[in-house]
Amino acid sequence: MIEGTRMRTHLCGIQSAWTDAADARQAVAAVAALLDRQAVGHLLVFFSPAYDARDLVAAVAEHCPGVSLLGCSTSGGISPAGAIDRGLVAIAFPRQGFRIASAALTRIDHLDVGDAASTVRGLRRHLDQIRPEAASGSQFALSLIDALANAEETVVSAVAWALDGIPLVGGSAGDDLAFSGTVLIHDGAIHTNAAVLILVETDFPIRIFKSDNFAPTQRKFVVTSASEENRRVHELNAEPAAWEYARAVGLDPQHLTPMSFAAYPLAVKVGGEYYCRSISRVEPDGSLTLFCAISEGAVLTLAEPHDIVEATRAELSGLDATLGGLDLVIGFDCVLRRLDAESRQVRHRISDLYSRYGVVGFETYGEQYRSMHLNQTFTGIAIGRNHPA
Repeated sequence: MIEGTRMRTHLCGIQSAWTDAADARQAVAAVAALLDRQAVGHLLVFFSPAYDARDLVAAVAEHCPGVSLLGCSTSGGISPAGAIDRGLVAIAFPRQGFRIASAALTRIDHLDVGDAASTVRGLRRHLDQIRPEAASGSQFALSLIDALANAEETVVSAVAWALDGIPLVGGSAGDDLAFSGTVLIHDGAIHTNAAVLILVETDFPIRIFKSDNFAPTQRKFVVTSASEENRRVHELNAEPAAWEYARAVGLDPQHLTPMSFAAYPLAVKVGGEYYCRSISRVEPDGSLTLFCAISEGAVLTLAEPHDIVEATRAELSGLDATLGGLDLVIGFDCVLRRLDAESRQVRHRISDLYSRYGVVGFETYGEQYRSMHLNQTFTGIAIGRNHPA
């Protein structure tokens, strides 16, 4: 865990800052003191669920008046100096070199897909209106979604469709594995049961990416009983879900923990490719609640993890080569990857990679990549060092 408050100014003009201050007002004051606030147009924050969101919003209004505030609570922050178990990570977008439009989708547990698509198209029109005449930058979209609304798949599907090819990445807000309540912020307003969409155009080279470190085994499970509305699996292979899963991985069903789920993920095959459908917790009745949508009849495959450090290094080094040098990575990393890295005693090596390649972001309850909602994955947007001509 890092100590104190630090910041970095990236070549693209983005300023990233981070602190492990004990409360929201202290955190904002510490970060604001380091930023060149006159250059900031939008402030994206990822913060500890222990913070009072109202205090955070008020402190930003006090220290950074006129700056658009966006963000969410997390299950841990990522900074170039290391992981933050408690604190605040801030990404300050400059007024120059980036054009940004954002919106909040509310009541996402009963999302009106048509309205959501219309909102996204409105963001695209707004971006067209604020673009300088000579600009021809690349566009990408970021999503922050309340994981406890169980609506990521619906949101991502509607948004990706309306984006019409603009790449989307993002993360589901967390609350330190308490599963009691997450918080999102859009333009200083506090939301739950919501999603924040951020459409960005930049003059700098970009790439979106996703990375995981698992491979499918031959062990299969059929979901024979499920409550689809709350992502709960009651039976696998016509047996109590927790018992059948524990038997397959050689564990006592009474001692299943998030560490167990991180070490032995489940995956589903879509379009010839496997995607994680991770377990979040065991319920008192022996059912399993997942981080992703699940349906009866779905076939789940037990996956085995490979070297998480090597997989992450390969992804970041590939992006570095493709972009001619990485300036900044805004990353969304599944909290289960952190737990897996901790259990294998390699979390410090992951932090070293994030520091080397300038990764800033947060640990999530789920990740978004294009039109997919994923688990146990590292996704994000990489920004290159090459300054536009």
